[in-house]
Amino acid sequence: MNETVAYRPRVGEIPTAPGVYRFRDADRRVLYVGKAKNLRARLSNYFAPLRSLHERTRRMVTTATSVEWTVVANDVEALQLEITLINEFSPPFNVRFKDDKSYPYLVVTLADEAPRAMVSRRRGIPGARYFGPYPKVWAVNETLEVLLKLFPIRTCKDSDYKRAMASGRPCFAGQIGRCFGPCSRLVTIEEHRENVDRFVAFMQNQDRRIIGELTQQMKAAAAAQDYETAARRRDQLQAAESFFEKSAVVLGESVDIDVFGIDHDELSAAVQLFIVRGGRVRGVRSWTVDKELDVPLGELVDSVVQNAYADDIRPPGEVVVPELPDDAAALETWLATLAGRKVRLRAAQRGDKAALLQTATQNAKQSLMLYKTRRSADFTTRSRALEDIQEALGMADAPLRIECFDVSHLSGTNIVASMVVFEDGLPRKDEYRRFTIPQSSDDTDSIHQVLTRRLAYLSQPGSNGEVGDVGAAGLEGPDAATDAAAAFGSRKKFAYRPNLLVVDGGQPQVEAAARAIAESGVEGIALCGIAKRLEEIWTPDADFPVILPRNSDALFLFQRVRDEAHRFAITHQRQRRKRDIGSVLSEIPGLGPSRVKQLLRHFGSVTRLRAATELEIAEVSGIGPVLAATVHRQLRADGVSAPR
Repeated sequence: MNETVAYRPRVGEIPTAPGVYRFRDADRRVLYVGKAKNLRARLSNYFAPLRSLHERTRRMVTTATSVEWTVVANDVEALQLEITLINEFSPPFNVRFKDDKSYPYLVVTLADEAPRAMVSRRRGIPGARYFGPYPKVWAVNETLEVLLKLFPIRTCKDSDYKRAMASGRPCFAGQIGRCFGPCSRLVTIEEHRENVDRFVAFMQNQDRRIIGELTQQMKAAAAAQDYETAARRRDQLQAAESFFEKSAVVLGESVDIDVFGIDHDELSAAVQLFIVRGGRVRGVRSWTVDKELDVPLGELVDSVVQNAYADDIRPPGEVVVPELPDDAAALETWLATLAGRKVRLRAAQRGDKAALLQTATQNAKQSLMLYKTRRSADFTTRSRALEDIQEALGMADAPLRIECFDVSHLSGTNIVASMVVFEDGLPRKDEYRRFTIPQSSDDTDSIHQVLTRRLAYLSQPGSNGEVGDVGAAGLEGPDAATDAAAAFGSRKKFAYRPNLLVVDGGQPQVEAAARAIAESGVEGIALCGIAKRLEEIWTPDADFPVILPRNSDALFLFQRVRDEAHRFAITHQRQRRKRDIGSVLSEIPGLGPSRVKQLLRHFGSVTRLRAATELEIAEVSGIGPVLAATVHRQLRADGVSAPR
């Protein structure tokens, strides 16, 4: 492989100033746009020896045929130019956002003679004031309906308003009690303007003191026997209480912040934005991101924030993110330009804001999982993924049955493995299997053992692809392969032989699995491994991995299969660890279930209990010096270990 690409500029040609760079292909299409505080230092990373580059970075660099740059005065100008170029060229290797829908806003057309309150997705109405965005149309409609009871203002169309003002007859919305502007003949233009000002002021501040004011006005009207006014104030009071009840207080009532929760992997990311105004979550936005390059979290935060405020959306005074990007200062300056005031970008570490960030991140995790699940569940998508895998691996048929194996251990001990089954691109959880590996030298030896035991089911004469099974328990133990062969035909599980075996790992793991297949004598089964760091697909006897297109359905399916095997293995290992420590302690004379719980509750973890001295164990309620000595001796003898 060449050391680097032919179009690499000479080092002296690249300036050390801040700027924006662009990689282009042979057709002059912009492939990637990036910014740098020091162009020479940043670009030198791309022109390192090709074998040392991340696989996706190498693909971008080798696809390009030229690089160019623009020098700017400072980091802020670099940021602004980068945003402009990304929006103009939509480079395929930059982060691509799936949030292609526009969000609804509550809009007040302040430039009109009689301002109108309406719901709109259109930005840029001259003189209009925007509130939101809201996650759903029904949410903003519901909010507007409540607010109109508090501050009755115009809602009818401009054409209806002009017709009503010209004819002297109320507009249709006013006739049915849905419009409260001058066109309804209920208020003058001046009185209506006052209501609009109160509406806007309330949306800006959302001051809860209005509840106290309405209560006083209602009581005063009732005392004066003005029951009609008292009834109106009562209805307005109920509307105000309903408005504030719709969003829980999460921070101080003077706090206005945006909180970005992000969860990502090598292929994609999900973003959850909590819009907090007046200490309450007023809106939630979520979107997914396709990552063509495996950028770190800080760089991803940079792109997410740019996208969130790209449509002239004014940021609040504080923006909370999971990690600060390298150019945090420049990003703050850019946000301040949009907001017309100082904006602070921070990564919350503790307190209420950190707790809210954690909630947003948890929601992002759910969104990412749902995004992948839905993508994998679609029949057309699954069919395309299986066809792409067939073509990429050179298989005669599509892999309708995939079995994936993963090994999990704890510092070389407590080794377990899992096997998950996907048929037609969907998981078959009733055919998942778990393995216990008593002894192993390393991961490759563990893979070899597990595949040998699995393939014992297929190596029996006359099996025709149908094998027996003794269940998950029967697959655990040193003689599992022999037991599996003896139990052949006892129960019809593994109804079909796999078309494709997948192992979690790279070339060494694949070679170990290939050796197990060769030793078993089983033929006609394809094999590959998926390396997590680069999402590469390795096949037996291959010098280079198979690189599937980024965000392809095939790669998504591989990733989901691998992640499911990893999850199943980790779950099994945790169950065994819990069972092991419980069984060891329960065998100690005088130590019943309640005292076992007391010990674990006192020390908080098995690691701390095992590291404790006899005196420390004796301090636990109900554990005396003699029993403490026994517990200490037994834990040392059994060598119980704990997760780190």
